[in-house]
Amino acid sequence: MKKEFLVAILKALIVLVILNVLSNYFFKRFDLTEDSRYTLSDEAYTTINKFETPVIIDILLEGNLPSEFSRLKTETNLLLQQFASKNSNIKFDFVDPLEDSEQREQTVAELQQIGLTPANVTIEENGKVSQELVFPWAMVNYNNKTVKVPLLKNKLGSSMEGRINNSVQQLEYAFTDAFTKLAITEKKRVAVLKGNGELEDIYLTDYLSSIREYYNIGAITLDSVANDAQKVFEQLKGFDLALIAKPTEAFTEEEKYVLDQFIVNGGKSIWLIDNVVIELDSLFNEKGSSLALRRQLNLDDFFFKYGVRINPVLLNDLYNTPIVLASGEANESQYNPLPWVYHPMVFSKNNHPINTNIEASRFQFANSIDTLSNSNKKTILLQSSPLSKTEGTPRPISLNLLSKQSDKESYLNKGNLPLAVLVEGEFSSAYTNRIKPTKLNGSLEKGVNNKMLVIADGDLIKNQLRNGKPLPLGYDKWTNNTYGNKEFLVNSINYLLDDTGLINIRNKKVSIPLLDTRKVQGQKSKWQLINIGAPVILISLLEICFAYYRKKRFSP
Repeated sequence: MKKEFLVAILKALIVLVILNVLSNYFFKRFDLTEDSRYTLSDEAYTTINKFETPVIIDILLEGNLPSEFSRLKTETNLLLQQFASKNSNIKFDFVDPLEDSEQREQTVAELQQIGLTPANVTIEENGKVSQELVFPWAMVNYNNKTVKVPLLKNKLGSSMEGRINNSVQQLEYAFTDAFTKLAITEKKRVAVLKGNGELEDIYLTDYLSSIREYYNIGAITLDSVANDAQKVFEQLKGFDLALIAKPTEAFTEEEKYVLDQFIVNGGKSIWLIDNVVIELDSLFNEKGSSLALRRQLNLDDFFFKYGVRINPVLLNDLYNTPIVLASGEANESQYNPLPWVYHPMVFSKNNHPINTNIEASRFQFANSIDTLSNSNKKTILLQSSPLSKTEGTPRPISLNLLSKQSDKESYLNKGNLPLAVLVEGEFSSAYTNRIKPTKLNGSLEKGVNNKMLVIADGDLIKNQLRNGKPLPLGYDKWTNNTYGNKEFLVNSINYLLDDTGLINIRNKKVSIPLLDTRKVQGQKSKWQLINIGAPVILISLLEICFAYYRKKRFSP
């Protein structure tokens, strides 16, 4: 009996040794998680396969981390192991940027100077509350190029557990996006349209800087169409996408026809349109009021053909972002944030890769969009809250509204109004069966599959200034809040121009269970007793049973 037992153990050991040897030559990881957390997408594999020399990744998540960030570190480590298993050139290491306590303040300042903002975390342990700085960032280095990867995603009103979940869901996209930026050898081209009173470059600085890592950017002046429409059309055809950011002057028929033919010939486009003339600055006068008027851009028939209509109305929304007004004089001035119904806070529908898991966006004096029936597919990416309504123009707008109580009942059954609509399909020319305003060589009546994005607010892309210098898009210097404008617009242009499907990684859903710290604190003693006492009791029972068995078997 004893000999047979030893033979069985020897066979098991031999099998284990053989399996261990074979594992050095064959690698296979099985993902048994419900959400396929540890299975990378094909797009991610395609991206990293382009690297033939080492890619060095430094992750600044090391040291004495709060429990939530330890989980983020674990998930980051597991993800990067997946990348490294597919391409041995992926090298990564975790570092503690604040390891040297003597240089702590200098290190923090240097990291912030290069754009690595820390997360200020409140830690509550044994009744004591402390503040810790954590830098949830990674630095991806390849061929003398470096891309910063934010590992922590903010979300207004979310708990730390919600923020960590959001962050984990976006880890694969964040790193694949960084790899894509480093691997780009030929960039597509984006034309920023000028000539119709569009936003000045300084108000587009942050957005254009953000997309410059993906695309080459140039300017096209449409008012040259009057002199040589064919030349402007040929120049425009050299670009892959046209960005039209808050035009304030009407388009001529010739200009519209050139844009129409650019779109029908396959050019993508992003339209940020204000169909009402009103600005917050125009209210800062003695009366504290101004008149909102319809803006005549001569684009109604143009958009109608593609299946959308931007209404010349103002959106009034009870879910809104505040404006800051000063009260008092000189040194006694106080700045108070007050809710402003004409600056909606727009939460994502999470119904498309563009808007999945993004922060709420801030609109300012937005209009609404109607979708019209035609062969094109329309996807509403952003819409107002259920408690919103539209107001017709012309209309006086006054700061006195801040002191009035909104009638909630007047908003019922009027909300959920489209603000950003993605149009996709085989676009037909808006000038089909119409007299052409000018002659263009290469004009088409119907084109191939294409995409365009229409947004009913030109200010969505506008960054604020401080001392004449541009601030990050979506950041409000008056309230110190950051909204999701930039992420939405960057995702939009990547979707319109993305041929690799990178943007689709954003649809991946990952959920990690986090401990309830209050529950842990309340049941700490109970689980300590169970963890210590249960094994002792179990061993004691086994000893008693074994002693009883021996006694019964070997007793005379």
